[in-house]
Amino acid sequence: MHPILFRIGSFQLPTYGVILATALLAAVYVVMRLGKREGLDTGRLFDFSTWLIIVALVGAKLLMVITEWHYYWQNPGELVSWGMFQAGGVFYGGFIAAAFFAWWYTRRNKLPIWKVFDVYAPAIVLGQAIGRWGCFAAGDDYGKPTNFPIHVVFTNPLAHQIGGVPLNVPVHPVQLYESALCFGIFAFLMWKFRRKAYDGQIFISYLTLYAVARFFLEFLRGDPDRGFVFHDLLSTSQFIAILALVAAAGIAHHLQGRKGHAEKATSRAPAKHAHG
Repeated sequence: MHPILFRIGSFQLPTYGVILATALLAAVYVVMRLGKREGLDTGRLFDFSTWLIIVALVGAKLLMVITEWHYYWQNPGELVSWGMFQAGGVFYGGFIAAAFFAWWYTRRNKLPIWKVFDVYAPAIVLGQAIGRWGCFAAGDDYGKPTNFPIHVVFTNPLAHQIGGVPLNVPVHPVQLYESALCFGIFAFLMWKFRRKAYDGQIFISYLTLYAVARFFLEFLRGDPDRGFVFHDLLSTSQFIAILALVAAAGIAHHLQGRKGHAEKATSRAPAKHAHG
């Protein structure tokens, strides 16, 4: 793979950084398009997106530090190193941090919470679909060794240095598996967007579909620094995926119940008669 896109003298441009920037721009574009369709203030959404990106990046790195706590405890200098700056972190850490921030921001600014979450769900998964190509280029978040006909062999020493991927060993291109699944989820969410029965349904669909995909993809991951719980029974992301499924079910129950109450209230309202 090609962790460095190009070099000019001592300057080098990481492929991961370029692809991450592309992913973020694509996500913001989708937010603007869907936000306009939903009648939301696109200027406010742009400002909100900027803060979300910052919060998500910090949250992703924070969960990365938590899952690799023993390493950073023994090497505290790595917390402020160039490697930490380049690291993407753990996706679910960024997602959780961004979700809590989004909840606070929408309530503070009196925005329609679930309409906003619906707008961001397709954008997030599109960003993931593109961003995983950056992980693939850098040799990060790599798969387990395999004899499966579909595999990839990393040979660049820098890829091993950045992500720890074993060199000259056939491994699952799990980054590309996830990218393909995320593109599929994005297509489904965009199709569903115009057909949603209530605000929040698109976000619930994203939460559910990605959690299921991520849970099973984790079985193909080979990087050992993902963190594990319950005596290594589940990876950190698998555990969070289960919590995400429970949260999706709870949110769906709440919103569908609220929708049902609203429909009953409307049907019971007395009809207005014209006078004249």
